[in-house]
Amino acid sequence: MESLLVSTGAVAISEIGDKTQLLALLLATRFRQPVPIILGILIATVLNHAVAALAGSWVASAVDPEWLRWGVALLFLAMAAWALIPDKIDEGEVKSFGAHGAFLATTIAFFLAEMGDKTQIATAALAARFETVIPVVIGTTAGMLIADVPAVLCGHAFAHKINPRYVRYGAAVIFAGLGITMLMEDGLFA
Repeated sequence: MESLLVSTGAVAISEIGDKTQLLALLLATRFRQPVPIILGILIATVLNHAVAALAGSWVASAVDPEWLRWGVALLFLAMAAWALIPDKIDEGEVKSFGAHGAFLATTIAFFLAEMGDKTQIATAALAARFETVIPVVIGTTAGMLIADVPAVLCGHAFAHKINPRYVRYGAAVIFAGLGITMLMEDGLFA
């Protein structure tokens, strides 16, 4: 249960102001079809995060546990720094999907936008940290939906009510906390 809750919280907070949330706003404005957009986000996130979690799980089984703890801890600290950098989205990327409909456009755009994104890397790190795939994928997918569904439903009005700077700070604190906690476990950080 801890892996599910930590994964959900970490991704939900770090996703606010992320490029995929901006993409959700852009798609909602362009297509005005929330259900196909939300389903596209769900499918793309499950596929992308399943691949990331499997990679993280594989790394966890292939790397010496002590080295893995150090690597994942340092990765979480790097994620904390990365969370402080604001994301931007190129509207030209979305316009190229326009003829294929809201669902297909969203699925493709979200899958590609998540490649190498901090939430994908966090998913791999969380799967390695907790040594489990399914609860992490469910949690990170729930976190994405918690952040992105309101963006789809509320459009630009939602984005202007939350200061992205404070959200980035919150995400940075969570990732730094995860990294420091890992360093403190088993006396790695004395």
